[in-house]
Amino acid sequence: MQEKVATMGERYLVTGCAGFIASRVCEMLLAQGHEVLGWDEINDAYDPRLKEWRLNNLKRFPQFRFEQVDISDEAQVENAFARAGKPALSAVINLAARAGVRASVRNPAVYYKANCTGTLVLLEFCRRYGISKFILASTSSLYGAHNPVPYREDADTNRPLSPYAASKKAAETLAFTYHYLHKLDVTVLRYFTVYGPAGRPDMSIFRFIRQIAEDEPIIVYGDGTQKRDFTYVDDIAAGTIAALRPLGYEIINLGGDRSVELNHVIRLISEKLGKQAKIERRPPHPADVRATWADIHKAKELLGWAPMVPIEEGIARCVNWYLTHRDTMRTISLGD
Repeated sequence: MQEKVATMGERYLVTGCAGFIASRVCEMLLAQGHEVLGWDEINDAYDPRLKEWRLNNLKRFPQFRFEQVDISDEAQVENAFARAGKPALSAVINLAARAGVRASVRNPAVYYKANCTGTLVLLEFCRRYGISKFILASTSSLYGAHNPVPYREDADTNRPLSPYAASKKAAETLAFTYHYLHKLDVTVLRYFTVYGPAGRPDMSIFRFIRQIAEDEPIIVYGDGTQKRDFTYVDDIAAGTIAALRPLGYEIINLGGDRSVELNHVIRLISEKLGKQAKIERRPPHPADVRATWADIHKAKELLGWAPMVPIEEGIARCVNWYLTHRDTMRTISLGD
């Protein structure tokens, strides 16, 4: 059983609240009886209809308040903080980001704006408003291709392979600076390949389930033997909430503690749907790494956290969710 560390009746700001991970964090906090201020700019990084679907689920909670805010816009953030009122916020959980390795190669500037400038703006307002706890979502992509697996938090992260990873490295560094200068309690969480119901449509599991279910071909870059540490969204959300405890400044991996071949994931989806995948193979992408795998000893020690949902169960939940919401989700754009 994951330990619940947030005190009943706290008030939290969660940025990117219409996003995949953030919406689940909000839902868990709200279910625990907390008040959540949710900010999101509802951009078109992927089909906004999925973001609206998640947001509508949150709006059923009376203690949830939504504002459309671009965290990289200082004037918008200043006005939103001023409207937040009392009681004071217990923490800022910054899950707003531009995510995705390949897309960042095509448009690096938008990643810098959201992930670096946005983080800096929020850190500065935490300093001004005396908000002592800041959680930053980061990424396993920082570990690049040169570190041995499983990745430890003290591994070299100075050679990121994509603008996305580089932007998250910059955000981590800014967060440390604010911890050092202004004594903010900062926890950086490096997420590993998060999947689950209502996941991002540009990521492989949502995409593969949709395409296999609808008898469409799937695209696999390389031979499918590349491995990822797939982590179920509920586990990630529980770890994020556990990180609300005071820790000073820490970087912590949250991963499934198991590196799984992409071919195995495709087989699981095919078996659950009772359909054979039609695979189109493309050359490997230069920004992709061969394998990811999280060393989660630190998360166990500091957060009392461990993943609870194995990939087999998680895939089954995702397929069931898709089939339940098929009429809507079959129309969601998968992007490029």
